Amino acid sequence: MRKIDPASLAFDIDGVVADTMRLFLDIAREDYAITHIAYDDITHYMLEECLDLEADIIGEIIDKLLDGSRDDRLRPLRGATDVLTKLGRGFAPLCFVTARPTPGPIQRWMMKTLPFESAEVDITATGSFEAKADVLQGQGRRFFVEDRLETCFLLEAAGITPILFKQPWNRQDHPFIEVDSWQALEERIAF
Repeated sequence: MRKIDPASLAFDIDGVVADTMRLFLDIAREDYAITHIAYDDITHYMLEECLDLEADIIGEIIDKLLDGSRDDRLRPLRGATDVLTKLGRGFAPLCFVTARPTPGPIQRWMMKTLPFESAEVDITATGSFEAKADVLQGQGRRFFVEDRLETCFLLEAAGITPILFKQPWNRQDHPFIEVDSWQALEERIAF
């Protein structure tokens, strides 16, 4: 594969930049005394399909993730801040598209995590995975780093090249470019 033009690249946030699933596990342990689940047990993006937890509890934990009340404990994935800082210095604004319903909490977290002004970080919250492709097409982005395998198929159908960020929940067969770290992603970018 040829190198990726940084100006045509965009990113998902949860599971790509933010280590959201580790925070999910922290909340489960601290608020619900759930200690029998490990990161590698999250083998499907739809948590009800892989975790032995009541759907109501999963929903409550996700609500706590989305409302930003625990963002002081949310950490970036290793290498994300370094690579995004390098990208942002030459190719701002950085483009992020998330399926979260609102951008507020995650935008505040991103502004604390990255060394940029708000005009240098563009976050669009679509409220659905299906809406990501339209946003990316509208912004002229041709490559998108995503951790949800099902979304990668939608992006490909819309003419956007997905780059799957390897996680335990996307270990099915697929035809996409895959990276297992931010360092591996950095090696594919034409700086």
